[in-house]
Amino acid sequence: MARPVVLSNGELHVGIDEFGMVNDFYFPYVGLENHCAGKEMRHKVGVWVDGKTSWLDEPGWNIDLDIADYALVGHVRARNDAMGIMLEMSDVVDAEMSALIRSFHIVNLSSESKEVRIFMHQAFAIGDARSNTDTAQYLPDSDALLHYRGRRAFVISGRTGDNQPFDQHSIGIFGIEGREGTYKDAEDGELSGGNVEHGRVDSIIRFRYELGVHDSAHLSYWVAAGTSTREALYVHKQLQEIDTKERLDTATKWWHEWLQPTVKFAEKLPPQRAKRFIKSAMILKSHIDKRGAIMASTDSAMLNYWRDAYAYCWPRDGAYVLWPLIRLGYESEARRFFEFCRHALHPTGHLMHKYYADGSIGPSWHPYVHGDTFAPPIQEDETALVLFMFAQFYHMHQDKKMLVDSYESFIKRMAEFLSTYIDEATGLPKASYDLWEENFMTSTYTVSVAHAALLAAAELADVMEDAESAVRWRASAEDIEAAAHKHLFNNERRAFYKGLSVEGSEIHKDATIDLSSFFGAFMFGLFPVGSEELSATYETISGVFELDERHMGVPRYEHDTYCRVSEGILGNWWFITSLWLAQYANEIDDSQKAEAIVSWVEQVAGDRAIMAEQINPFDETQLSVAPLVWSHAEYMATIIDMNAGNEHAS
Repeated sequence: MARPVVLSNGELHVGIDEFGMVNDFYFPYVGLENHCAGKEMRHKVGVWVDGKTSWLDEPGWNIDLDIADYALVGHVRARNDAMGIMLEMSDVVDAEMSALIRSFHIVNLSSESKEVRIFMHQAFAIGDARSNTDTAQYLPDSDALLHYRGRRAFVISGRTGDNQPFDQHSIGIFGIEGREGTYKDAEDGELSGGNVEHGRVDSIIRFRYELGVHDSAHLSYWVAAGTSTREALYVHKQLQEIDTKERLDTATKWWHEWLQPTVKFAEKLPPQRAKRFIKSAMILKSHIDKRGAIMASTDSAMLNYWRDAYAYCWPRDGAYVLWPLIRLGYESEARRFFEFCRHALHPTGHLMHKYYADGSIGPSWHPYVHGDTFAPPIQEDETALVLFMFAQFYHMHQDKKMLVDSYESFIKRMAEFLSTYIDEATGLPKASYDLWEENFMTSTYTVSVAHAALLAAAELADVMEDAESAVRWRASAEDIEAAAHKHLFNNERRAFYKGLSVEGSEIHKDATIDLSSFFGAFMFGLFPVGSEELSATYETISGVFELDERHMGVPRYEHDTYCRVSEGILGNWWFITSLWLAQYANEIDDSQKAEAIVSWVEQVAGDRAIMAEQINPFDETQLSVAPLVWSHAEYMATIIDMNAGNEHAS
């Protein structure tokens, strides 16, 4: 299930699902320690009227939700005509302290007075723990509930419009011992008042209102987070003393200020496209931890069906996410990301597959042993792209101190790795895993990025007056380019090879049409725009994937089986690869094609402008995690290309 609303302050990150319920609660890092991942831990919202309790994920509710145009504030409207009730919620993660704040406007739609009871439910597995060791307690002196485990504490409370606390509460267990959840205690409108429980615990609080005909009332609800009970209670006490509407206004002001470079650029766009562009920028920012890590996606819904989700920092994804922000003039996000990567860098000069938000190495399915070959379980393009992006950032800001501080410990180590990690049989980079994390080979995409990174490193070496390194890295890049022109174009299929592998004295080439091969070759300048190889590959792609005016979507490559909806298709379409074609169309001055692809992408993204990873080719519904931050980054990069004089990474 998608997360149409994501909220973040770089430390606390919250995902709200289609029913207006909290479904992801990350703290103290964006993307690390999701304390409520899974169906059992949705934070339910319930309404009791006329003797019946109805939860927002039950039939009868019509729910609209979205993010505000100029601030990362969620707006949820839930209407139940049978009950005669409407809830309007404004949701935000505080900009200055780690708290989720939900501000309710409760409206009686009927022509009769009603007693209305609002129930707010919380379920955590603190630290994403599978052991049953959490504790929940009622704190009478604080008018709050406390959930805690180790160095994580969450304080839950709220106030009615006339400054009254919740009037009932209950604490229990869920998912064990046959217990479905403490929210069941609310179905008769009354809570039993359990004061403490340990194990797999959840809790619920009640707010009670008497609403006249067409009357309304207000409710402020919050979850204060801390790395200790003391810290969480400190945040809670501040929220008790300050009007939460002021906190909402403060967060809105913070986002308005952060968005200024984005809004300035968006002024040249049509109004609806401008809104989408600005929203994409906010989604990017929401997935960036304040210590530098950039999460691919915080949507944990995949955990219901797969082993893992996407709440990791892939250096490649992070670099692509930064690119539109760098071009818009943002600095702090890039500086922190490069520092994050510098600390994560392996002693031999390469970055690993992916990382947790705290910088530790993430899980991987890539081995060190490949038949008779021993090689680090990496995707070399990730190291190369980070190096390349650092150079782009430097050229834009000319921060010599940053370059001096990073050169020996970061830039030089990566460049030395790239320049020496060369296969003698081909003259190309040695095999590593491809962009899609599937094949151990020397892919055309990886060759393209490594070539560009070495040239970029040579330019930085010139700035540092390191002539010896500059000459060596340029020579390595030139050798790679010559080998690429010899090995990587398939004259028979008139397209770039996906890649090649070396076994003994034999070179095996993979003729699969892969969009990353085409994108890498043109975007990073391995083959010049207008070359026969690029033009031919573009034509082959258009034919193989049957592009026409009806649809503009393409999969990653031929016969892509990942999440494929039918064996009868070449693969699900991806936002990323489709937007790559728009970027190329813009590059060759085919503005009509570029506009057609972007317009189609906007149509598929829908009114909420949320972009997932994949698209179902049959009905154009979105598949896999949503939002996927890389999809939004490519959308922004494409729009910038189309409106900024062909300015791009090549």
